[in-house]
Amino acid sequence: TESNTKMKLTACEKITLGTLMPVISAVIIELIVYFVTYEKTPFYHHISLKVNNIDYDSKFEKMDSQEYMELNHRVPSHLIHETFHGSQLRRQYVKSHVVQIIQAQGKVIIHAVLKFKSCFKNTAGKFQDRIETILYQKLKGKTGSLWVDSSSFKFSDIATLTAENLLNALLCCRNTPIPERGLKVNRGMDAQEGEWPWQASLQQNGVHRWGATLISNSGLFTPAHRFIKNNNEKEWNVSFGLLLSDPQTQQSIKDIIIHEKYHYPTRDNDIAVVHLPSPVLHTSNILRACLPEATHTFPPKSDVVVTGWGTLKSDRTSPNILQKGLVKIINNKTCNSEEVYGHVIIPGMLRVGFLKGSVDACQGDSSGPLKGTWVFAGTVKTLPNKPGVYTRVTHYRDWILSKTGL
Repeated sequence: TESNTKMKLTACEKITLGTLMPVISAVIIELIVYFVTYEKTPFYHHISLKVNNIDYDSKFEKMDSQEYMELNHRVPSHLIHETFHGSQLRRQYVKSHVVQIIQAQGKVIIHAVLKFKSCFKNTAGKFQDRIETILYQKLKGKTGSLWVDSSSFKFSDIATLTAENLLNALLCCRNTPIPERGLKVNRGMDAQEGEWPWQASLQQNGVHRWGATLISNSGLFTPAHRFIKNNNEKEWNVSFGLLLSDPQTQQSIKDIIIHEKYHYPTRDNDIAVVHLPSPVLHTSNILRACLPEATHTFPPKSDVVVTGWGTLKSDRTSPNILQKGLVKIINNKTCNSEEVYGHVIIPGMLRVGFLKGSVDACQGDSSGPLKGTWVFAGTVKTLPNKPGVYTRVTHYRDWILSKTGL
């Protein structure tokens, strides 16, 4: 009958749909995964160009200099950002940064890295051609206050790891917020992922011994006295990351350079530089600390932060998570009084903490970095029931530069 035929057709349709639905679902899922993954895959490109109305200044060599940062803001903001925000690639353009400034006949050649999201409508080659064409057309026309020599323009792709390393290197001198008042390293305030990315752990035969501070791509700053009886590089390695148990990366040690004028057990010139066998790739969680200028001062009562994996309790157990704490700079006169340190504080030392020693670093924090809003101030030297004594980095800046090539 007609009704039976309709029922049979309906049954067939159900069987057909039941067969096709898993196939259709699988195809849709694959398409979604493909487009979502592909859309999130970044592309990086490198450009260089000469600017004829900016005279070269040696301060451009330092990424943390005001001159460098101003030019790094000016070129991307007034040239590259405007170019792509007004183009058909505005949805794909992510950011750009100046990564190097070099000299050419007294003027500057600027090297920059550009980041784009992928566009599935284009092959990589066509996408790159569009980017290059848009930039070149801009440079041939009006470039605002920058007099760009369009004939000097060079464009190329760049490997993802290389590009990310260059871009993240610019974060080294970022402004890390000072935590709220009252944090105490010896009471165990956990740091956050990527909050203090220059902090490293020096480990002897796989055991954390004390901290170190990354100050270049392959150099760390640390106290010298720790190596007097343990200076065999083969016993040591360095780890980076928030957790001691699960570091983001580890390296062996190439060599240990102790200050030539350090004589154990004195505290004067108690500094060393540790060299790694290969450069550390900068990420958002692994960055070098900025060295302050030799003339930089840290006023008394200034808030600074000390970090490390030092023992938290009397049982000498070290935390797995990096700790942080807020302390204050103490003036020389107070710390050199008879009841505190009795005139033993010398120019290469920085006094930090509280007069009763209630908040400061602990054993195992030694050489943990002391940071102002963004400047590396010193490294820990702990003494019981006293304000912390730190190596004053500004006092040894020239020595550090001579050993690290910064």
